[in-house]
Amino acid sequence: MDSRNGLTPIAYQSSQKIQRPVRLAATLLSILTAEHQPPVTTTEGGEPSVSHRTLIRTRSAAALALTAGILLAPIPSIAAAAPVPVVAPAAIDHSLHLTGAPNGRDLGGYTTTDGKTVRSGVVLRSSTLNALTTDDLAKLVQLNVKTVEDLRTDYERVLERDQIPTGATVHHRDVTGGNLATAIAMRDLRQFYKVMPSNSDASAAFRAVLLDIANSPDTVLYHCKSGKDRTGWLSAVLLTILGVPRETVNADFMLSNDYLGGSGGGTGSLGSSSGPSPVEQAWLDSAFATADEKYGSFDNYVSQGLGLTSQDIAGLKAKLLS
Repeated sequence: MDSRNGLTPIAYQSSQKIQRPVRLAATLLSILTAEHQPPVTTTEGGEPSVSHRTLIRTRSAAALALTAGILLAPIPSIAAAAPVPVVAPAAIDHSLHLTGAPNGRDLGGYTTTDGKTVRSGVVLRSSTLNALTTDDLAKLVQLNVKTVEDLRTDYERVLERDQIPTGATVHHRDVTGGNLATAIAMRDLRQFYKVMPSNSDASAAFRAVLLDIANSPDTVLYHCKSGKDRTGWLSAVLLTILGVPRETVNADFMLSNDYLGGSGGGTGSLGSSSGPSPVEQAWLDSAFATADEKYGSFDNYVSQGLGLTSQDIAGLKAKLLS
């Protein structure tokens, strides 16, 4: 801020540009009407002569016209001189650019509410790995993926067998727990988003993945079929635990619509259909709402539903935040 009148330098300069013509007009008016008037000539009765009065009126009119011309001339506005807005940084490219898994992404790069950043190259999320190319597998080896967490059912794994990068260990974390009723619920994704935060089998699977992330010294990749529902909820939970704001969590969730090709590209397990878009914001909202309804708060869901201790949470933050 400028010390003069508490204005910013830009605003102060604009105010000076406005004041200068006003001061100039006042000066000209004074000069033309008072300072340089000729000696007064009077009539025999002591009144100013007609010629003198005419001269005064003429000069006054000229002064007023000049003043009006100055004051009405275009001047820069203070609004136009507002500070240049800060340009937002370019969006982070979270894609792993895997030919055989288009929804493969890095969960890093997001900023938390306390100004920390989620580390990149530590946690990856993806769709099924059955169609990975040789180059895809080489990229995952380069990313040091040593742990693969598979959230799918046994039936899904038989239909689409993962291709695992060299040196990685696979953990099967079936979100349904082998329960047929829960698996059938996945055919209605609107309902399934309410099941995930409230079902004990789902919570056990998510808890196991989160603990593996906290305790693994290397990169962890977790996935389901399309990488958008089971993987989407787990990602939303992890980012929220780390302190990433809900708006950012929502944006990460909705990225599946971009990576899966917009409309008609998403199907869940057992042939479930996503509708016009792979994911919908309302589904994630319902999952968070269900967690709040069942446990009273998201924090209680983490501690009671997922069974994570304060030490577990501290371990996740220590590994994933910088």
